[in-house]
Amino acid sequence: MRTCPSVLPYWIWTGIGESLWYNHLVTTDPSSRVADERVEKSGFSGWTGYSWDKGVFPDPKGFLKQMHDRGLKICPNDHPADGIASFEDAYSEACKALGRDPKDGDPIAFTPAEKPFLDAYFDIILRKLEDDGIDFWWVDWQQGPYSTMSGVDPLWVLNHYHFLNNKRDNKRPLTFSRFAGPGSHRYPVGFSGDSVVTWESLDFQPEFTASKCFRPSFLLMLIMSSHTASSNIGYGWWSHDIGGHMQGYRDDELATRWVQLGVWSPILRLHSSNNPWNAKEPWRFIAEARNAMNDALRLRHRLIPYIYSMNAVSAREGEPLIQPLYWKYPQNGNSFAHKNTYFFGSQLFVVPMTKPRDKVTGRSGVEAWMPPGRHVDIFSGRVYDGDRKLKVFRQLDEYAVFAPEGAMIPFDPSESPDAGTASPKELEIKVIVGADGEFTLYEDNGKGAGVESVEWATTPLKYEQKTGAVTIGPASGDLDCIPKERDWTVTFVSLAEDATLEASLDDKSSTSATNKKYKTGISITVTSVPAGAKLTVTITSASSKSGPTLRTRNALDDVFTILNDAQMSFDAKPGVWSTLNEREKPLVVRLASLRGMDLDANLEAALGECLSGDSRWTG
Repeated sequence: MRTCPSVLPYWIWTGIGESLWYNHLVTTDPSSRVADERVEKSGFSGWTGYSWDKGVFPDPKGFLKQMHDRGLKICPNDHPADGIASFEDAYSEACKALGRDPKDGDPIAFTPAEKPFLDAYFDIILRKLEDDGIDFWWVDWQQGPYSTMSGVDPLWVLNHYHFLNNKRDNKRPLTFSRFAGPGSHRYPVGFSGDSVVTWESLDFQPEFTASKCFRPSFLLMLIMSSHTASSNIGYGWWSHDIGGHMQGYRDDELATRWVQLGVWSPILRLHSSNNPWNAKEPWRFIAEARNAMNDALRLRHRLIPYIYSMNAVSAREGEPLIQPLYWKYPQNGNSFAHKNTYFFGSQLFVVPMTKPRDKVTGRSGVEAWMPPGRHVDIFSGRVYDGDRKLKVFRQLDEYAVFAPEGAMIPFDPSESPDAGTASPKELEIKVIVGADGEFTLYEDNGKGAGVESVEWATTPLKYEQKTGAVTIGPASGDLDCIPKERDWTVTFVSLAEDATLEASLDDKSSTSATNKKYKTGISITVTSVPAGAKLTVTITSASSKSGPTLRTRNALDDVFTILNDAQMSFDAKPGVWSTLNEREKPLVVRLASLRGMDLDANLEAALGECLSGDSRWTG
């Protein structure tokens, strides 16, 4: 089953989607409302409307041009159930197209199963706004499951024709709509509907739940809000309300964890409600949360080369970005038992931090299962054995994302990437040694509505464990859509400390290469590499005959940090530290002694994660 027959436009990831209520932008008075006399007289709900309020937008085309000049796209929210009212600017023209007299002032009923209405709706009502500069439409619900044609769900009709309408002029089709039932994956992007602002709601988002369903309903919206459930039914490009939409409570830690989950979601979309206190802008939160949110949102931009390449894979091979662990390990019951953990593309897997931090460790702790093989936390560089269960702990500014040996992940190296850049002039490849690996970087010029019509530029990335060599390129295909020259950085995460790096360009030693060592690894940067050249980076001092090895980290360094942060008796800490430092005793004995000290359960688990994560470290 192909998850998406078309390639999504790159800009769906280059920005951060956010919905805001107008009155919250212009006033701090929660009792104020944008009122339009014509709407009030009509008796309409206020959800449906296709005319600009000139008091708010005196120059709609100018406003939309300014947004486009900033690299932004505009997607209005449309609840079409009320039809087309007499106060709409295009009402008279739509009446004439339908053979009606506009003087009677009767609203044009919403009848999506009838071709004359659809023609007027798309070719007149929406087209005028699209000519102003509207990019695509957010098709919301409220019209119910019935239409004038038996068995035809209005949402199905809207999704189908909105998608085709957005395909005009060889554009990459895109709509944004609720789930209309199995098969809706053909019309990306989808969204789950209104979520409640609670920890329980956040914890549900990535979880696999039943996905057998027959028609849109509130229960179905809850079911499909899960990452893995949407992938199970083929809906790879799925979104939910980051931060929650309604009810609930203010909790800055919860809001931060939700934004972080959004970074590791197919589509990142912040969502607010008609409540001035339920805001999602980072600057509305305390400093600790604000800083973590800002870092997370910038990281999302840096991930675009990786996510966009997986977009190509999704369209070409039917592989969704998000995949539950049990797709790859169906014979292992742990892959089903740990429902929240999922693969994020071909190179990463994520353990979402969906629990509040405990009072003793100051960290969020989540039960996880590591798939078979050795893995590395791409942020901290900590190494973990696979095929095992453990509880993963992270501070508020940390997240649990792992890469297996042989992984190659392309990043934008800039700390603040340009939101509008599809093909950055600088790229970084994070490499995890220990096994052979490969990845294909996909780029294009943004043209072509279907996967068959896209002219790709592909850059092969390959790592050979035996020789410790990374090769990048040469790029092939439509080289006009990528920079003629690029600066490449290759970062080996958690590489053994005795390693050094050398670079060659088309098998000739490069003089523009510079090495840099980090706490979590080592990197080399080579500038001005032609698109058609082959760059090779070699680890020159491998620490094993079988090739480079991952660093064996001193777990006691992490133990000290956790003990230092622990909110507990000062007098108890020296005893814990002394017990864990008895290096003449096997680690298993020290861990057994730890269990006999009547420590807080979370503290004991956090210390255990540090000490037993990598079996190569024996203390």
